[in-house]
Amino acid sequence: MFGQKQATRIVPETDAAPGAEPAAPVEIPAAVAAPARPNAPEGSEVLVRSDLFRIIRNGVFTAMNPSAAVGKTREQMKPGVETLVLDVAERERLNITIAEQQQIVGELLNDMFGLGPIEPLLADDTITDVLVNGPDQVYVERHGRLELTNCKFRDNNHVVNVAQRIAAGVGRRVDESSPMVDARLADGSRVNVVLPPLAIHGASISIRKFSKRNITLHRMAQQGNMSHAMATVLKLASTSRLNIIVSGGTGSGKTTLLNALSHFIGHGERTVTIEDAAELQLVQPHVVSLETRPENAEGLGAVTQRDLVRNALRMRPDRIILGETRGAEAFDVLQAMNTGHDGSMTTIHANTPRDGITRLESMVMMANGNLPLLSIRRQIASAVHMIVQIERMRDGMRRVTRITELVGMEGDVIITQDLFTFRYDASAYSEEVKGVYECSAVRPSFATRAAYYGLEDALLEAMRT
Repeated sequence: MFGQKQATRIVPETDAAPGAEPAAPVEIPAAVAAPARPNAPEGSEVLVRSDLFRIIRNGVFTAMNPSAAVGKTREQMKPGVETLVLDVAERERLNITIAEQQQIVGELLNDMFGLGPIEPLLADDTITDVLVNGPDQVYVERHGRLELTNCKFRDNNHVVNVAQRIAAGVGRRVDESSPMVDARLADGSRVNVVLPPLAIHGASISIRKFSKRNITLHRMAQQGNMSHAMATVLKLASTSRLNIIVSGGTGSGKTTLLNALSHFIGHGERTVTIEDAAELQLVQPHVVSLETRPENAEGLGAVTQRDLVRNALRMRPDRIILGETRGAEAFDVLQAMNTGHDGSMTTIHANTPRDGITRLESMVMMANGNLPLLSIRRQIASAVHMIVQIERMRDGMRRVTRITELVGMEGDVIITQDLFTFRYDASAYSEEVKGVYECSAVRPSFATRAAYYGLEDALLEAMRT
């Protein structure tokens, strides 16, 4: 294509020999010369805000037939966009290099088929989070650490347009009247959007990318997220249909661990998943995925997690998996765990297993404030078998720091015992957190349950390693 357009104003980028005269660009009258732009722009931060990009973008979208793009893929549209870019550059008598032409085409295709300047970040498998703080700041999390990128949006309207495109993709809306929304991308990545006036310095988009790799307990053990003995015990706990709560802070990897635990659900079991934004990717054939719905513009039609949990009980599930317990639905989750839906799982925001129990108590009180605390604790002790604590540490590594069993009540206190703990070495301070995974000498409380499934010997062997 470039060979057919040698008459256009594309300046080839070649390294001149030492002492050679640089190739002079074609002279353009001052009246029609392209607006001044910074020298040697690097990345999209300069290009997307330049007058050159604005002129070409407006020219391309004006000349393009929208109906011709319907149903076409990015690769199918790319040759046509390249031609239009060259035509606009020739008509407006603009000097653009081949690298700039390719970058402009890429930015236009990202606007048409992707999420604008952050599209390359979503394709980078080393990035786990993309955080847009208005048009001028785009951060990413890579290997557990935040980095400021050179990506920028044209203006705040550009960020809002991208946010609205994300929301529309899952049938939701975000605008001034409804300035907050939870949504998801096509690959399952979770998105949260906050628009002005709530976001003071411009629209905010937070994307938690869904890993393209199939993360398993075995792989987590290989990566050092847990020990191999811990992975074996968690596998046996899931296979033995224990009710498990994954506890941790924001971004600690709770959903990833929940996905890994779900791999050991039997293929003959019916599983119902309930989430605000569907992230769980279960591999079993018999899975029903439910998703909440926000209220409409009239304030009607909202479907909450609690509504879905209640409905799931009528769907003959063997297991119920709740993406995150954060409110009054905790009462219904405990009811489900106590009424024959063994093997149910959920996540909760808490810093320790004991804090997780306290949070559960508080959330059950939100649903039914008339219940006495002792009754709530008895219900928790009866329903929940295990709490798995995961933490993102200062070196960016996610580690399972505790595997804790709930073994019953003593008076009005829930009794717990730690099967495994991560002990960090405080004397060896460095960038990388150092420590060991310790196995306790206690016999697991669920050994009897494991024996029912023929797994007691494997469990005791794992506890001895």
